[in-house]
Amino acid sequence: MEMRVEESIEIEVPPSVVYEAVTNVADMGRWSPECTGGEVKGEDILDRQVKPGMRFTGHNASAKRRWSTHCTVTAAEPGQKFTFLAKAAGLRISIWSYRFEPLSYGRATKVTETWIDERGWFMRFIGPRVSGIHDRAAYNRQSMRTTLERLKETLEKDHQSA
Repeated sequence: MEMRVEESIEIEVPPSVVYEAVTNVADMGRWSPECTGGEVKGEDILDRQVKPGMRFTGHNASAKRRWSTHCTVTAAEPGQKFTFLAKAAGLRISIWSYRFEPLSYGRATKVTETWIDERGWFMRFIGPRVSGIHDRAAYNRQSMRTTLERLKETLEKDHQSA
């Protein structure tokens, strides 16, 4: 059975603005209560263009632990979709995806963040010991709500002052 969590929010900025913010993986720590940021890897850092195949390391922290995941972008459609696969120790952990739907003639955006659990039995067993989080789906739902609310607050404030 697939474990999947989805949360959405409406943000009063165009889809291109939200896409640019979310795909700047180094900044994700500004909004997420778990992800502290990301580093683009290898030659991808020189290209500066988000595209399928781009690799980055995601840094995460809970109240008790710190860990990193190795991520590969699988979809990068400006203003529409951003998806990546996260792995640890070479094993699949999750798929994270963001969809950006234009509202109000493109002046606002419905952002939907999706998490799909890709862990096999071993990672489901070891995951709570590494992260300190035992109910990953419930934790991610709350974390995603917080992330989207913070993203909305930041982007709407920045967009008003621009």
